[in-house]
Amino acid sequence: MKLILREDVPHLGRQGDVVSVADGYARNFLLPNRLAYRLTPGVQRQIEIERRARQAREERERATAETLAAQLRELDVLRFSRRVGETGQLYGSVTNADIAAALEQRGIEVPRRQIRLDEPIKQVGTHHVAVHVGQDLDVELVVEVEPEEDGSA
Repeated sequence: MKLILREDVPHLGRQGDVVSVADGYARNFLLPNRLAYRLTPGVQRQIEIERRARQAREERERATAETLAAQLRELDVLRFSRRVGETGQLYGSVTNADIAAALEQRGIEVPRRQIRLDEPIKQVGTHHVAVHVGQDLDVELVVEVEPEEDGSA
């Protein structure tokens, strides 16, 4: 049976591919789970329209990601001042939300979920943080955490 895939199916094909599968596989798995359409001329035209729209959307997203990546690469260092204990351990931490806020102050809007921190930064020093800006595009930021100047000295 010839089908057009609605979604990516492992070991079979990607969305929009025309595949030929056994009748039972199509009737019992692909069609009931809405992973594929039966191949008809109308469906084939509709899938082609959706494929072109998806390609255009992906190109726009890629262009936006490239622009954002260029803006992030222009940044030197993000600096944060925090209260520090005697061992260099921060009393608080620098989180992805703090980094997103600092970027927003510089006019670059990045959702905090795209800032890849395994765990919050809790030490003074220079840290490298990855920012996921696109499907295959990550940019590394340099984040420097320094002790807060004490005004009593």
